[in-house]
Amino acid sequence: MDTRNDQDARDKVFDLLKGIRIAMLASRGEDGAMHARPMATSEAKSFDGELWFFTDIHSPKIDEIRRDPDVLLTYADDDRQHYVSVAGKAEIVRDVAKQKELWSEGNRTWFPKGAEDPDIALLRVTVDMAEYWDAPSSTMVYAFGYLKAVTTGERPNPGENATVRF
Repeated sequence: MDTRNDQDARDKVFDLLKGIRIAMLASRGEDGAMHARPMATSEAKSFDGELWFFTDIHSPKIDEIRRDPDVLLTYADDDRQHYVSVAGKAEIVRDVAKQKELWSEGNRTWFPKGAEDPDIALLRVTVDMAEYWDAPSSTMVYAFGYLKAVTTGERPNPGENATVRF
């Protein structure tokens, strides 16, 4: 597995994340155990090493992140065979202007009062490292991989896997 820190590798991470709206956000609870929950990633036009999420300021994850800002995000797009894990530091941000900038109407499902709701907080995750798996996704590639495994006993090429440091 490669470890990279170049702009092309960072762009690859962003390209893989496009279209995967929901991430599982894991943080450490008061009891020391990891807790994960689905979170909708705010869509970005470009990727500068930060991912943004809307959350309720009264959510238990707020206290978890204040105690320990280290988080892990996992993204999966099974149809395209794109998988990304992101390790970073989360920060609670109270900024109505940023909330308006990131707002999409789909957020109203969870925040019916809109972008200026005083109970909204943003989570900014500053990415330290990402690891991705970009596997071939066509049926023919899978069929070939299966055939290769059955006839030769060898595993097929799983695709590209790299660690990217930010």
